[in-house]
Amino acid sequence: MKGKEQLKKSKVIKIDSQKSWDYFVAQANFKGCPVLVHFSASWCAPSVAMNPFFEELASGHQDFMFLLVDVDEVKEIASKFEIKAMPTFLLMSGGVAVEKIVGANPDELRKMVDGFICSTPSQSSI
Repeated sequence: MKGKEQLKKSKVIKIDSQKSWDYFVAQANFKGCPVLVHFSASWCAPSVAMNPFFEELASGHQDFMFLLVDVDEVKEIASKFEIKAMPTFLLMSGGVAVEKIVGANPDELRKMVDGFICSTPSQSSI
C-alpha cells in the first residue's frame, strides 16, 4: 500500500486513497491515539510552507498519528470533512473530528495539540 510511505522518515504518513485513510484511522483508533490531519494542496503555498512545521510537530508527539491528505488526490476524504480551504488541520479522536483549524497558523496548531494532550487522560492509564 503506497500510503504507508512516510515523508523524509518523519512520522507524517501521506494518504493516497480512501483505503489507506481507512487503514490508518482504524489503526489509530485501535491504539487509542489521536490523529492530526493536514489537508493540503501542492498548488497552495501556505499549505506547502506548513509541511516542515507539521513534520516537526510529528517528531515531537509520538503518541499522535500524523496524516497528510492532498485534497486533489483524495477528494472524497476532503469532501467528507467539508474541507473548503487549505491548509486545514483536523484533530480526530476515536475516529471523530474534535477540532479544526483553517489556515497556516503554527502557534494555533501547537496550542490545539497541547490543549488536547492536557484535556485527556494519559495514554498509559487507558
